Amino acid sequence: MAKRVVVITGSSRGIGRGLAAEFLRRNCEVVVSGRTEQSVAKGLETLHTQVPGCDPRVRGVACEVTEPRQVQRLWDASCEAFGRVDIWINNAGIVGETPTVPVVKMSAEDLRKIVDVNLTGSLYGSKVALAGMQAQGSGQLYNFEGFGSNGKMFRTGLTPYGATKVAIRYLSRALAKEVADTSIVVGTINPGIVVTDLLLAPYRDKPKQFAEARRIFNILADRVEDVTPFIVDGVMRKQPHIEWLPAWKVMGRFAMAPFRKRELFAGIEL
Repeated sequence: MAKRVVVITGSSRGIGRGLAAEFLRRNCEVVVSGRTEQSVAKGLETLHTQVPGCDPRVRGVACEVTEPRQVQRLWDASCEAFGRVDIWINNAGIVGETPTVPVVKMSAEDLRKIVDVNLTGSLYGSKVALAGMQAQGSGQLYNFEGFGSNGKMFRTGLTPYGATKVAIRYLSRALAKEVADTSIVVGTINPGIVVTDLLLAPYRDKPKQFAEARRIFNILADRVEDVTPFIVDGVMRKQPHIEWLPAWKVMGRFAMAPFRKRELFAGIEL
């Protein structure tokens, strides 16, 4: 069976890089991307350490997802390297420069960046990937959901981020209908709460706020290496919706919290 070719945006670090490592362990060919050549080089260096011998099966391409020409170049470079793209994952996302304050205190520039990266970037990635997959006759496209995707959770500071994630859910379901009569799969990935820079960034230099959040995170959050095998299993099985932390699991974790002590942040400095 031919190796599957996987492209992951925003994969020079965090859960994106974790997914890249897991796909490489499954003998896939993987293209990682980040905003700059430097971030991509650093991501590749880490992957070579995490997955020894992966060098022939991994490439890196710098890509600013808010620039449609660069997104197209990411597709073209991936096809040039490996012949096709079987799986495209729109993972790139940001919470913004001031993710703990109300919208009225956020700058217009910060609001624009959040929407551009999280939503517009996913639109560009979806457009490019679906056009390429329609031309080659098959493929899988996944968009990343996140906090607020279900339209039922609200938190000050994450209003613009959550709004983009609600839009991502609509986008993905609408795109799935657009390609319903083809062999292309369009789906979503909801990784739950994962210990990455994206999670920790709002608490830099805010020890009191982090101390309050830490208790909940130790109940509900998970490490990258715990979540990524589950996600990759779902992608490899072509599941349309992959959710690591559904409501029943959340309730179970709270029920078990008094009896199950977890500490995910030992050795992590903010």
